[in-house]
Amino acid sequence: MSKPVVAIVGRPNVGKSTLFNRLAGKRKAIVEDIPGVTRDRLYDVSEWLGRDFIIIDTGGLRFEEVDTIARGVQLQAEIAVDEADVIVFVLDARQGITSEDEQVAEMLRRSRKPVILAANKVENFDRQLEWMDFYRLGLGDPIPISAMHGLNTNDLLDAVIANFGPPQDYDEDPEAVKIAIVGRPNVGKSSLVNALLGEQRVIVSEIPGTTRDSIDTPFEYGGNRYILIDTAGIRKKSRIKEATEKYSVIRTLKSMERADVVLIMLDAVEKVTEQDQRIAGYVHEQNKANIVVVNKWDAVNKDEHTMNRYDKDIREDLKFLAYAPILYVSALTRQRIFKIIELVDFVVEQYNRRVATAELNRVINEAILLNPLPGGSKRVKIFYTTQVTTAPPTFVLFCSDPEQVHFSYLRYLENVLRQNFGFEGSPLCLLVRKNTSKFQ
Repeated sequence: MSKPVVAIVGRPNVGKSTLFNRLAGKRKAIVEDIPGVTRDRLYDVSEWLGRDFIIIDTGGLRFEEVDTIARGVQLQAEIAVDEADVIVFVLDARQGITSEDEQVAEMLRRSRKPVILAANKVENFDRQLEWMDFYRLGLGDPIPISAMHGLNTNDLLDAVIANFGPPQDYDEDPEAVKIAIVGRPNVGKSSLVNALLGEQRVIVSEIPGTTRDSIDTPFEYGGNRYILIDTAGIRKKSRIKEATEKYSVIRTLKSMERADVVLIMLDAVEKVTEQDQRIAGYVHEQNKANIVVVNKWDAVNKDEHTMNRYDKDIREDLKFLAYAPILYVSALTRQRIFKIIELVDFVVEQYNRRVATAELNRVINEAILLNPLPGGSKRVKIFYTTQVTTAPPTFVLFCSDPEQVHFSYLRYLENVLRQNFGFEGSPLCLLVRKNTSKFQ
């Protein structure tokens, strides 16, 4: 399910980040009593009354300032408003309406989005005059809250989710395999989409950063349904200067969350860069099935050993993705591009593979006999193993002392599982739990 988006906006120092942290349930945004501390928009996921939604924290809007940072913060906030399904406009009940509040209100009226007024920093909820003045903004009933102390935020959340559409409005085709294409700018992501679709469905440009947003394109191939998610290129933080590029990074990370399979695109000419390693790391950390796609293969001078050398170099640079298949393609000449879809189908099957408990324990027990856990007379015992879920395949090992099972031994068992059951392109999760059964 695609989640509705809630943007928290307002002028500086009204408590937006405090409210964000309250709703997110953690101190994720920097909070200081200094205007302008929040420079970048932050995302998190929250839940209220069974509805999951994404919350966005934005920098404070200061319309009278014209410096580069202020313009960037304002642009980010405007993008957040454009992306949002519901907007929470935070105001300072102690100070009342300011000229900046009125300018923010005018911007929000133009957006034609549902706006919830949050009158923050209320300490005495019997003194209604403190927030009654906010009716003058013409944006509905203000809701008094104290984000610092969590007071009345329940009423605020009730008002927020009341403005969501029905859950089915956010549903995606459950049968379609969602494929996110990620990578640095200008590695050929949009060109690959166009080549797969056989038509010019996505703008392609030689200028890095052309794709500013994620674009969903449904299509069918071989009787199966797919959704291609073309995403904006991720740049190094030091090179992200425009607010729209910062926005593109977050949209790309969100696209990874939605995807069933992620295609990590590399440039065959430039090979693996430091930023490629970071992007691949994002995918691996999110436990997504993935394929390494090396584009622009037509631009490489090749001999009979070139592909083997590339395989070796990529495996060395992306050691944590040793399980990911590598495919060499050319979006320009369409070389091997439809092998991608065949490989996606295979990787999805591996990602959703379930192993019978009896077979799983036979393999794990044989692995333990061949390479026992260390510990001498107090050796840790693994009593049994079970697979608890798929996508990604997740296994729980019940043992006598979980703290004594070193991560290197879990890596050994992961390799054993891969040797016996495949799981190509799929990360594996191995969890260790203490056996509480009386029969040991």
